[in-house]
Amino acid sequence: MRQPSLPVYLDYAAATPIDPYVLKVMTPLMTTQFHNPSATYLAARTVREYIDDARHRVAHWLGANSGEIIFTAGGTEANNLAIHGVMREFPNGNIVISAIEHASVREPAQKYDCRVVAVHKDGQIDLQDLEKKIDDKTVLVSIMQVNNEIGTIQPLRQAAKVIQAARGHRQHKNTQPLYFHSDACQAANYLDLHVSRLGVDLLTINGGKIYGPKQSGVLYVHSGTRLLPLINGGGQERGIRSGTENTAAILGLAAALDIVQSNRQEESHRLSLLQTYFFEGLEKKLPAIRINGTRNSRLVNNIHLTVPKTDNERLLMELDQRGIQATAGSACSASEELPSHTLKAIGLSDEDARSSLRFSMGRQTTKRQMRYVIETLITLVN
Repeated sequence: MRQPSLPVYLDYAAATPIDPYVLKVMTPLMTTQFHNPSATYLAARTVREYIDDARHRVAHWLGANSGEIIFTAGGTEANNLAIHGVMREFPNGNIVISAIEHASVREPAQKYDCRVVAVHKDGQIDLQDLEKKIDDKTVLVSIMQVNNEIGTIQPLRQAAKVIQAARGHRQHKNTQPLYFHSDACQAANYLDLHVSRLGVDLLTINGGKIYGPKQSGVLYVHSGTRLLPLINGGGQERGIRSGTENTAAILGLAAALDIVQSNRQEESHRLSLLQTYFFEGLEKKLPAIRINGTRNSRLVNNIHLTVPKTDNERLLMELDQRGIQATAGSACSASEELPSHTLKAIGLSDEDARSSLRFSMGRQTTKRQMRYVIETLITLVN
């Protein structure tokens, strides 16, 4: 077999290269059409129209109204705005999250009265435990659409039904709302984002995960949802997120979302075949390897496995020396010395958690590359 061009990049869950068309869309907004969209002269009003159009296009993919789209500087800010914004508005309430949320949900939530829902060994939330954790003071539930480490797709529609039932059981005197938020940063490339079908009141998207610019994001806020801003100032984004709009990033995110949502079914099918090829190739040659998470409800680009009795840091270095770029898990928690909270939540021991790797495929991933990775892993492990 002819070796593929190196390096083989398999960390698309952490960052994606910017799409050439997206970059083309952004360039004029950073050079000739740099104007502040809040100004009143014609050039600035033109830039404002660009933002309005981008907001409309994002809303289209979410099945939302344009006024429900809040642009942010990335997914982390959007998650923090959802959590802090709601919890500060309702300081006497509590929040319920899953045990495998991203740090940008988990850490803000822990600042308040926070209840954690258990997950099964496949990484899906325990819906019965969710029902138990919601009480009359719960004001916000946050469950990610797809886990960023093991790729498990969560049953959001079933969770929404549990939340809706909890709303119905509240006494008439209890006027406190119960909102449902989902971090969809890993989902936007491959899954439906229609908020009414998902049953959510708040939804987070990250442009840096969808071949758009880093530090671009969206928080969908359903009309009537009450939350306080994190950033005060000029009153942009309906007063929910002040600051001069990053027009280039906003247009880049909208263009990137147009592309990935338009092509998601075709790309999902392609990556699903590569994922199956990889799993089957490893299982034949290295039967001791264990695949973490579910096989039936898994994001098509995610491969997460445990190689027993190995040190994942050393294995990743050896892969890197051979031109394969992968990771042990979430890039946002890569500096932590403790084992992944997600892997602990699904029942892995500390030893197994430290013997686990994540490969996340993307638009440039090929079968030749995956064959090379399989052969290299076999050589290194043996």
